[in-house]
Amino acid sequence: MKPIKLAAAVLNQTPLDWAGNRANIEAAISDARAAGAVVLCLPELAITGYGCEDAFAGTFVTDTAAKVLHELRPLTTGMAVAVGLPVRFHRGVYNAVALLVDGQILGLVAKRFLAGDGIHYEPRWFKAWPANLEHVIELEGNRYPIGDLVFDVGGIRIGFEICEDAWVADRPGASLSKREVDVILNPSASHFAFGKIEVRERFVLEGSRSFGAAYVYANLLGNEAGRAIYDGGALIASSGRLVARGPRFSFRDCVVTTAVVDLDLLRTDRARTVSHHPDLVDVDRGRIAVATKLPWAVWVSPESGKDAWEKAEGLKEEEFSRAVALALFDYLRKSRSRGFVISLSGGADSAAVAALCSLALRFALDEIGTTGVAGKLPYLDVQGGESAADLTRRLVTCVYQATQHSSTTTRNAAREIAASLNADFKEFDVEALVAGYVDMVGAALGRTLSWEHDDIALQNIQARVRAPGVWMIANIRGALLLSTSNRSEAAVGYATMDGDTAGGLSPIAGIDKAFLRRWLAWIETEGPVGIGAMRAMHSINRQAPTAELRPSDQNQTDENDLMPYPVLDAVERWAIRDKRSPLEAFQLLQEKFPEHEPELLRDWIVKFFQLWCRNQWKRERYAPSFHLDDENLDPKTWCRFPILSGGFEHELKALRALAID
Repeated sequence: MKPIKLAAAVLNQTPLDWAGNRANIEAAISDARAAGAVVLCLPELAITGYGCEDAFAGTFVTDTAAKVLHELRPLTTGMAVAVGLPVRFHRGVYNAVALLVDGQILGLVAKRFLAGDGIHYEPRWFKAWPANLEHVIELEGNRYPIGDLVFDVGGIRIGFEICEDAWVADRPGASLSKREVDVILNPSASHFAFGKIEVRERFVLEGSRSFGAAYVYANLLGNEAGRAIYDGGALIASSGRLVARGPRFSFRDCVVTTAVVDLDLLRTDRARTVSHHPDLVDVDRGRIAVATKLPWAVWVSPESGKDAWEKAEGLKEEEFSRAVALALFDYLRKSRSRGFVISLSGGADSAAVAALCSLALRFALDEIGTTGVAGKLPYLDVQGGESAADLTRRLVTCVYQATQHSSTTTRNAAREIAASLNADFKEFDVEALVAGYVDMVGAALGRTLSWEHDDIALQNIQARVRAPGVWMIANIRGALLLSTSNRSEAAVGYATMDGDTAGGLSPIAGIDKAFLRRWLAWIETEGPVGIGAMRAMHSINRQAPTAELRPSDQNQTDENDLMPYPVLDAVERWAIRDKRSPLEAFQLLQEKFPEHEPELLRDWIVKFFQLWCRNQWKRERYAPSFHLDDENLDPKTWCRFPILSGGFEHELKALRALAID
C-alpha cells in the first residue's frame, strides 16, 4: 500500500485583495498540513482573485502576484501545493498555476482552454497555452519551466487540468493519462448555477476513471467580485469513485477537504484497464522531477457525503436560498455596507428580498457563530450576545410607502413580514409628494392630468417618488439599498426606472417570477433545512401580484398588464436563451399552453417581443444582479442585445399574418 492524503481548498477570495487572499491561502496550507495532507490544490487565480477583469493587463498585478508566490514558498515544507496566479510571458498574460514543493517552485502550467462563453471573458485578458509546448519564464529574478508539464514529486506524478480544461472534449487529461500521471489537480473558478454541481461531479468522476488517476477539484467560494456566486464544493475522486466531497455555500473564508488514496491500488486499476495506452515514446516529455519524499498517510476514512439540505426535497429552492444569502452577506461585508434597506411593498418581490437578507444573517450565525460574524464584519461592532433577531433588527430596514392607491392588505402584509423577520420597519406616506408633482406638471402643461390620457406617467410618478426617501434612509445608515425587480419584469421592462429599480444591488433580477412565487410558497410551508418555515409569507402568497399604481376600482394585476407569468417565462426562455423566432415561440407556446386560445397566445408573443426590444435601455441600467442560471438577462455579463434595433418587425408581421385554425 502507498496511501497518500490529498487536499482541496475552497477559498473566499476578493479581486486584488492581496493581504486577504494571502491570509486565506496561508490558512488553507496550515489546515491541510494539520490534517496530514501532503498534496494541496488551491483554486484558480487564488493569489489575485479570479474577477480582476481588465486589471489583469496591469504589470503591477502580475508583478505583485509573482512576489506573493515567492513569499509563500517557505510555508510548503514537506508538502506539494498548487497555487494559481496570472503570469506575463512574451508580451502576453497567461492564467497559470505554480507547483510549490518543499519550499521550492518546481514550475508552472498555463491554462490551455480559456472560458469565453456566458459570464466568462478570459480571452480578453489571457492567451491560451499551446499543447506540447515548454519554455522558461523569469519571475522575481528566477527562471522556472512553464508549459505542458508533468511533475514527479518523490515518485508521485502530478499533472493539471485548469477549470475550463476539464469542460472541453479534448481534455488535457487524456494526454496526462498517457504520461502515467497519478494525480490530476484541477484549480477552478466555476460559478454557481442551478444543478451545475452534478456536471462537475460527472467530469471529476469520469476524469479519474478514464485517466486512471486520483482527481482533486478545488473551487472558489462566495461572492468574489459582485455578480458571480461560487459555491465551493471541493471534490476528490479515485479510479472513478468519489472519495470526498466538501460543503457548499459555506460562510467560512477557507474550507479544506481531504481524502486518502492508495497509489498502489490506483496504479493496479490503471494497469488492468484495457483502454489505457501509456505513451512509450514521450512519457518523460516535460517531466520535472524532484527527489523530495512526501510522507505516506495513515489510512483514515475519507470525508464524503452531502449536507442534509442537499438531500432534502426542493433542492432548487434550497440552492437559491443559500446561494443568494451567501452572495448578499459577502456583498455586505466586501462593500463595507452597514446593513440593507428594502422598500417593502407588501408584494412578492420585496418580501422575497427581505427574507433573503434575513437568511443571510441566520445562515452565517448558524455556521460561524457570533464570533465569526463579528470577525467578518469588524466595522459593525457585532456583540457576543447578539442573536439573529438582534442582528436582523439592526441591519435590515424595511420601508412601506403608501399612496392613495395602496391597500390595507399590502400595508398589513408588509408590517407582518417585517415583524416576522425581526426587521426594523418604517412607514412613509408619499401621497402628498405624488400630488405635488401631478399638480406641478399639470400646471406647466396647462391641463389636468387624467388616467385616460396619462396612465403610464401617473403610474410611474408614484414609483419614482418612493426612491428618494429610501435612498435617504440608506445614506443616513450607510446601508445598501436593494432593488426588488425580478427577471421577468426586466425582460419586458415592467419596472419604473429610478423608481422600483432604484438601488445599488438587485438580488433577484436573475430569477424569474414564476419560480420566485414557487419559492415563496415553499418558504411559507417548509423553508430551508435548519431554518424552517416562515408562516408570515401566507399574507404575501394569498395575493395576486400587483403594482398598486392605478385606482383600486381598476383591479390592476401584473398578469393582466402583461400575461400569465408562466407564459411570460416560457416565451422568455425560448426567445432569449434559445434564440427562437416569434413564429417558433408561438408554435411551442401552443403545445405547452393548449388551454389558451391561439389568438391570445399570438398576442402575448407579439407583446413580449415588442416590450423586449423597447426596454433594453432599462436592462442596461439595472443595478448589478447575481448570476443563477443560463437564462440571465444581464447585458454586462451574459445576454447582449442592441439598445436600438428593428424590433423583430419582419418576424412579427409574418406571425400576425399567420392563419390560425
